[in-house]
Amino acid sequence: MAYFPADDLVELLEDAEEMWYACNKEDWKEAFTHHPKIGDVESLTKKFASTAAWASGEQSGVNIAAKETIQALSEGNRLYHEKFGYIFIVCATGKSAEEMLGLLKSRLSNSPNEEMQIAADEQNMITKLRLEKLLE
Repeated sequence: MAYFPADDLVELLEDAEEMWYACNKEDWKEAFTHHPKIGDVESLTKKFASTAAWASGEQSGVNIAAKETIQALSEGNRLYHEKFGYIFIVCATGKSAEEMLGLLKSRLSNSPNEEMQIAADEQNMITKLRLEKLLE
């Protein structure tokens, strides 16, 4: 099936979603490896400190997160990775560090199959946002 060129953004987003959900779990896990690990405390601190300046609005609800919150995210991601075998994937746009921590904690109780589907859905949202930004 030919996907390119797409006639417009809507078609591109639909095609990207169709291609994403045609992938298998191993494909999804491989894609997850291309995200920064939430457990990188230094990276997270820099990321949250700079979000106010991001014109894209990504993570616009985040001010400088408390060190305790960042440490809890780091520990939560370690537990998540131990349980599921990949990093915590969340579409962070508009979410505070505290919201992401709450999501991480709640998702730790999911079954592996349930969590894989949630992570794939989150990655799909991230991809759509990035495609839209790329074409703005």
